Amino acid sequence: MATVHTQACREEAVVPFEAQATDDDSLLDRVVLRVRLRARQRAAWLAALAASTNIGDGAQPALSPQLAAILDDRDTPGAEADWYQTTAAVMPWNEQLEQIEQMLAGAAGARLREFARLFGLGEPGLDLLQTCLALAVDPTLGPAYAHLQQHPARTYATEALAIRLFSHAPGSLWSPAAPLALWGLVAADDAAAGEPEPIVVDPLIIAWLQGELRMDPVLIGRTQLVEPREPFAAWPVEQATVAIQHAAERECAVRILIAAPPESGRRTFAATVAARFGMQTLAVDSSDITDPDWPDSYMRAQRLALLGGMALVWHGDQLHRSWPAAIAPAPIQFVACDTNQTVAPNAQTIDHHIPLSAPTLDERRALWKATLPESAAWPAPEFETLVSRYRLNPGDIVTVGRRGPAGPQQAAAFAREITRHRLGDLGRLLDCPFTCEDLVVPDRLSEALEDFTFEARDRAAFWEQHNARRLFPRGTGLVALFSGPPGTGKTMAAQVIAAELELDLFRIDLATVVSKYIGETAKHLGQIFARAARMNAVLLFDEADALFSKRTEVKDSHDRYANADTSYLLQLLEEYRGIVVLASNKKQNIDPAFIRRVRYVFEFPRPDAAERRRIWRQVIGELLGDETLKRLETTIEALAMNVELSGAQIKNAVLASIFVARRGREALTMKHLLRGIERELGKEGRSLGTPERERLMRDGRA
Repeated sequence: MATVHTQACREEAVVPFEAQATDDDSLLDRVVLRVRLRARQRAAWLAALAASTNIGDGAQPALSPQLAAILDDRDTPGAEADWYQTTAAVMPWNEQLEQIEQMLAGAAGARLREFARLFGLGEPGLDLLQTCLALAVDPTLGPAYAHLQQHPARTYATEALAIRLFSHAPGSLWSPAAPLALWGLVAADDAAAGEPEPIVVDPLIIAWLQGELRMDPVLIGRTQLVEPREPFAAWPVEQATVAIQHAAERECAVRILIAAPPESGRRTFAATVAARFGMQTLAVDSSDITDPDWPDSYMRAQRLALLGGMALVWHGDQLHRSWPAAIAPAPIQFVACDTNQTVAPNAQTIDHHIPLSAPTLDERRALWKATLPESAAWPAPEFETLVSRYRLNPGDIVTVGRRGPAGPQQAAAFAREITRHRLGDLGRLLDCPFTCEDLVVPDRLSEALEDFTFEARDRAAFWEQHNARRLFPRGTGLVALFSGPPGTGKTMAAQVIAAELELDLFRIDLATVVSKYIGETAKHLGQIFARAARMNAVLLFDEADALFSKRTEVKDSHDRYANADTSYLLQLLEEYRGIVVLASNKKQNIDPAFIRRVRYVFEFPRPDAAERRRIWRQVIGELLGDETLKRLETTIEALAMNVELSGAQIKNAVLASIFVARRGREALTMKHLLRGIERELGKEGRSLGTPERERLMRDGRA
């Protein structure tokens, strides 16, 4: 190994330099000074090599000093280190370098050492990082870097440069699998062919080392700080706290899987738990993070959590993706998932599944008052109806509160509006314009429907009693079966009930539910009940016998899966907490096991003569007025006594007859009504005989 022995060469190669670190210098100022001193030492060494090089003795071709030093293998780390220790002119630089490195090893470098601890950086990685940091903070070092790399275009940091500045083994600082690259702390830029890769530091790291935590641009729009709140009494805050403490004692990352419907306060719960450890909570929405972007976005979120000492709460509809194994998660993680949502397992965390119960009546009442202080002045009965009837999650109540309802009725309307869209194309919203007076059914049926409506209105407080929940752990929903011939008022009864309860009514479209493909029907049913659980609505399953048909003897796989669908639907109904109305024209086809589980079974018979009279009078009077109604009293009596029609058929017959009369520019009479009746009877393959028509014409004129 060649060395330089001439003292004169050592001294004349050194240029005087004075730079001392002061107490007022920042961390990055000290980093820049350290790199400058290392660069000055290296530059002096290269100058000494050039000055001591034998240019040529005539027997050999002349070489440039730099090339000669390289080819003579005199620019070695060992020779360079010996030169620093034996050259008097560089001793002041050595002393300054020792001083600055002692400062960085002490309190002045605490933030840099904390950074190294967070991301598992050793001394080699820190030296490469500082090489990049110095140039980013002081771009005037660019020409110095080019000189040290003996190439005018290499005004950037490289692994080779850092290796020589800090005396590391070749190839020991930079690797795509090393923490610097995995965490995106520094990155390799593109380089021309044959050129070393420029290595640059992430500006966010510079900001953090300067004491500023900045949001990563990749995460903007996908993250949000969550504020803690006073927890509900039923929230398992203590359970989650203990789980995190136990994981911390084992020095393991912990992941709390919070299972509850959206808008139920899952993120607020996470923030409340994290606050017990003095941590802020950052919510990360996975919904719009694409699969190709997922690894990078995940890394940057974890990096931000480590830098900010924050807990992360992941939410959205893309929670099924695996967490990249190369990135160790921050100590405290939460996952806000739906009750039936799949979350990928993770070997790097200790997982705890913690379900979040829905708020009680008292908790909803308190949240309404906290969100809308003006509600204290609302009429007490109307306010209590709002609290008990609308099963809103905390997020829904806050959303309603932001809209500033003028009173409880408007608040109720907002409550229905914000949840109305959740069923999507699986159901259709029905208007509910009818009242109890519009529904013409036998008195016993009318009274039974009133019982059902009362229970629907009163049940919220009842099911919060401990003994009630203990005796009926799965029976808190309210299900009714309406059976009877078509047109007897089943759908209208559901509309009346929904209107009485001031709830939306959704007719479930069986075409979107029942599928010939195995497993699809059950999937659709699960979606319906999961979404409806977050709504304020009554569900109406028309033609329910198509879903609740009798289970059959298993002859093939389709029979087996059809029976499984029926069993699954029974389970869903037992677990559902809302109101369901099932309407069927073929009760005999419904599985008896299902009927046994339904507490309300209503038979809607065809109307008798008195009921038909009421329906005729009601429809004609409302459409044509009292004068026409009085004129047609005898006609209505004859039709009610002699023609058996359902309520729906009477309505349709009146409507058809009105337009027949309008076409002839005539007042409505029996002949017009008979044409409307014939049209309705024709749908069933029936008709009025000539004698019957003549008798009706005669009796209707009496």
